[in-house]
Amino acid sequence: MVSEAAELAAHRHNGMARKGRGSEPYINHLAEVANLLAQVTDGADAELVVAGWLHDTLEDTETTREELAQKFTARVASLVVECTDDMSLPKPARRQKQIEDAPHKSPGAKLIKIADKISNIGARIVPHPSKDERDDLADYATWADKVVAGCRGINPRLDRIFDDTIARAKAALAETGG
Repeated sequence: MVSEAAELAAHRHNGMARKGRGSEPYINHLAEVANLLAQVTDGADAELVVAGWLHDTLEDTETTREELAQKFTARVASLVVECTDDMSLPKPARRQKQIEDAPHKSPGAKLIKIADKISNIGARIVPHPSKDERDDLADYATWADKVVAGCRGINPRLDRIFDDTIARAKAALAETGG
């Protein structure tokens, strides 16, 4: 099931690039999220790892909840739906909604949210950042910290990795005068 999710994610996100780290392939982000989830749960929850691979498919591709439920499980589809932003809202509203909704998510969706933020912050920590890259890192890390505040307490290992990632971001900003 996990390898099928990785294959579907790679196929559906083919040609997409992520922010930060030189516009690397988007699949790298999905792999990081799934890998973090597998690590902190010792591989005990395959559906969670599958949802990690697929967490952006509904908002970034033509994939549907029904398709995910059919190919995987109802829980996988439900977790992905919980992690999907309403792309009809403007970005500031989507961000605020994530902060407000975080404490009410299922434990699995909270873990995916934290892993997603870890991956996205890490990708924004780049050597010799431009002013725009520093500003983006500072803005994203500040917002992500607010989202994750509502997700903590499910997995202490993942919480520590997030804290370490925020510390790395702050150190990078301090080094570059941000």
